Amino acid sequence: MSRSTVSLVVRSLSLGILLAASVASADTSSSARGVLPLKHGVFVSKGQSCADPANAGIKHYDGKGVHGSATHLCLATVIEHKGNHYTVDQSCIDTPAGDGPRVTARENVTVHDARNFTWGTGDKAVRYRYCPESQLPDWLRQ
Repeated sequence: MSRSTVSLVVRSLSLGILLAASVASADTSSSARGVLPLKHGVFVSKGQSCADPANAGIKHYDGKGVHGSATHLCLATVIEHKGNHYTVDQSCIDTPAGDGPRVTARENVTVHDARNFTWGTGDKAVRYRYCPESQLPDWLRQ
């Protein structure tokens, strides 16, 4: 093998290693997959601390839907998607846990990025941000 061929092979391998390292270092655990392009996990409303959020300021996203402290087993269906704006019909069990009635509501969601979204519109809009599990209190860790 000639010296120039070896040099080319080494450069190609180096580029491949750098590319693999950058992909490996990206946060792909609980990545932004599902009905909405959000990171799976716990989000808190603007002004809330990840370490001590109020129940009313917490949303959980599991890839299927977004639930708060008074609902569970939520399933969202995208009705309309324009840019980063989503209109969803979301069906949830309307109790914190256990059996209860399933209710459906139409919601407007603006996804700013995988870690930030706004739920609702106008005066009722609330902005939420993702909280890493390491910053959550024990009772919120999954």
